[in-house]
Amino acid sequence: MITTGKKLKTGFRLKIVQGDEEKEIKFKELLKRPTIVSVYLRNNTPGCDRQNDSLVAHADEFDELGYNLVALSRDTCGSHRKYAVKKGVSYTLASDPDDLFAQATDSVIEKSMYGRKFTGPVRAAYVIDTEGKVLAIAEKVDTKDHAGQLKQLLAELT
Repeated sequence: MITTGKKLKTGFRLKIVQGDEEKEIKFKELLKRPTIVSVYLRNNTPGCDRQNDSLVAHADEFDELGYNLVALSRDTCGSHRKYAVKKGVSYTLASDPDDLFAQATDSVIEKSMYGRKFTGPVRAAYVIDTEGKVLAIAEKVDTKDHAGQLKQLLAELT
């Protein structure tokens, strides 16, 4: 996994959903100001729903603190659009089926479910500056209080 202080490659392309708009952009276009990228695994699953519910409840606070908020999963933009409406998501949802962000952060790991092995992204959160430098990492997401976890991480940066 990438470490704090390192700069990640930001030229890869993602599809995103912002409000009603869906578009494909370079990741670096999300970094107009310091950005929190919260990686989750799948829409409409219990742990991921708790993780996003926590972000939804505090999204305005992160905005007021000067941070963009991006939640990223392998889900399609169509799924993200429905999820945003269902959950009241006001921040950006990014679709990354090819794990390009996880590759950029060196956080693709081998996982196992029901005896089947596969690779996938680590559920983590990253605070990234406008140049792509990693300022902080939450290596293990607290799904119940993800926003609180992130606020504490941000407080440690100041």
